[in-house]
Amino acid sequence: MDKRQQIPAQFNKILIVGLGQLGLPVAKYVKERGFDAYGYDISPKAMDRAEKTAAIKKATDFGEFDVYILCVSTHKPEDMFSPQIDGLFSIVERISKEAKNGALVSIESTIPKGTSKKVFEMLNHRLHVAHAPHRWYALEEKEHGVNQLRVVGGVCNCCLKVALQFYDGSSTKNGILSDHSTPASTSSDDNNSNSNSNNSSVTHHITSTGDTIDISLPTPTSTSTSSSTTISLGIPMHPVSEVEVAEITKIVENADRYLQISFAEDLYLYCQANNINFGELREALNTKWNVNILEPRDGIGGHCLPKDSIMFLQSTKSISSKIIQAAMEVDEDYRRYRESREGRGVGIGMGIGKQRSKEGAHLFSTSFNLSEDIEDK
Repeated sequence: MDKRQQIPAQFNKILIVGLGQLGLPVAKYVKERGFDAYGYDISPKAMDRAEKTAAIKKATDFGEFDVYILCVSTHKPEDMFSPQIDGLFSIVERISKEAKNGALVSIESTIPKGTSKKVFEMLNHRLHVAHAPHRWYALEEKEHGVNQLRVVGGVCNCCLKVALQFYDGSSTKNGILSDHSTPASTSSDDNNSNSNSNNSSVTHHITSTGDTIDISLPTPTSTSTSSSTTISLGIPMHPVSEVEVAEITKIVENADRYLQISFAEDLYLYCQANNINFGELREALNTKWNVNILEPRDGIGGHCLPKDSIMFLQSTKSISSKIIQAAMEVDEDYRRYRESREGRGVGIGMGIGKQRSKEGAHLFSTSFNLSEDIEDK
């Protein structure tokens, strides 16, 4: 019998692995929701910071946790633009050795397609594995922080059930769930009333290619015989049928953002070559309800967009994305243009005017205060 099948009646002890830009806010949120929150990071300074700023307990081992939330970096230490998941696998190896059966491993880091199933294999099929990619945005943490609508996928149906119970605790939801991912040993039938937990079983309506599939999902309840009530993170989740869909969702979100910015860069270069005021053109274009031309700024950087776009390119060998490759070439051209202008002591403005004198072109800029940023949103 599959050792991971039992869905926990409640979650209590949570370990957040990785306490950096993403992991620390996650740890704070988990603690605020009433869980017994622990943290681990390869950096002692990060663990000290989490303890001092958010009262996150330091984890000395990986045993006896109900949930492991993985927020580790997935880029090379020396090159944040290059994907690498060795650190993630190193953490999974330790979890495999120390974790109890049936715990939930939720990967919130951005990962390549196929990673979740690899993690499932490394854990010898005895823990639930789900992918709930983050959408956290530092500059708009209130609107786009830990608690916002997110996608979640599970390696198996039971993995998805546990993840949904932990993240949103909802009783009903419209989503997608595939038939073939249901393990043969799942014991939570719709008509099964022999539950050992204090949670009631409800129907979770899932639509897949026009068909409605009913699965039972424990929902939080409070009873007089229970010493505590089941709690969740209270985060709205959108379940998907395959864990690969969740993995691809995240990297495509950032690849799409990369394309948007690269088009703005391309348009800027076009304006420079044709003596057109980019700022005025952009302002005019953005008056249309379905157009939103971004500001190119310094080129496409940050921890997420370049790495995740490369991750998308590497996700398949059968077809290559010509448009993303072209976008990367545009970004390189834009950066070279900026460097050449700065090398001559000429600033980069959002507008370009006609040459006014023999001494050189008169460049005048229009400033914009935008909420958009080249970082991941």
